[in-house]
Amino acid sequence: MTRSEQLVAPIDLSVNQGIATLTLNRPEARNAISDDMRSLLIEHLERVAADASIKALIVTGSGKGFCAGGDIKGMQARMSAPAGSVAFNGWKRQQRVHQAVSLLHNLPKPTIAAVNGAATGLGCDMALSCDFIIASEQASLAMSYIARGLIPDGGGLYFLPRRVGLSKAKELIFSGRSVTPAEALQIGMIDRIVAHDSLLPAAQDWALQLSGGSATALALSKSIINNSFELTQSQIFAMGSQAQGICYTSSEHQESVAAFLARKAERS
Repeated sequence: MTRSEQLVAPIDLSVNQGIATLTLNRPEARNAISDDMRSLLIEHLERVAADASIKALIVTGSGKGFCAGGDIKGMQARMSAPAGSVAFNGWKRQQRVHQAVSLLHNLPKPTIAAVNGAATGLGCDMALSCDFIIASEQASLAMSYIARGLIPDGGGLYFLPRRVGLSKAKELIFSGRSVTPAEALQIGMIDRIVAHDSLLPAAQDWALQLSGGSATALALSKSIINNSFELTQSQIFAMGSQAQGICYTSSEHQESVAAFLARKAERS
């Protein structure tokens, strides 16, 4: 890494109107995720989760790519490690990957992946771990792990079948082929396509729409619906009852009811 690269943060986090934008910022490497970036990503996501003034998160990339997956230099270092440490070092790395992806998936706020270019391997997984994906016309997505003799290790085995169905997920993972925005929209892999120059403004507007309601109700709803495919109806109903009990005591609910009653009194 050159001195000029060291002076530029590999991930940028900014906040505008309560919407945080996390920008992967290694354009010279198509925003491939290095070990340092993985740690910084965890740090930023924990900050966003804890900051009540932040209502939603957009994840995007700088330059021409969204994220090219894992950093090739990290792969080279892993292959050159002593044979007796390869597996354990890989296990530790996986823990950090899963921590980052889980933080993103379970963030108690709306998350939008604004895919500005190629999202491959881990980059595709990161996009899929967000609640919604809005893609530029110049974007593409690929579960490209198979080309490196690997399986999707950033959540794709979990997230992709839930978006496109089991058979289509198998086809995309087995082939590793690139998917255009038009096909991705058709099969449910993404949610919206916009002109390239409109990507971030469109993502910002959508994030504002999604985060305008009760932060308490939104966080609780998301925590339940994220598990709805794994749990039974009775379990979901039970979790919903508990969550509603919390909502009853929230300031958002109480203020909303008071405002409604005041308006009703004025009309009568």
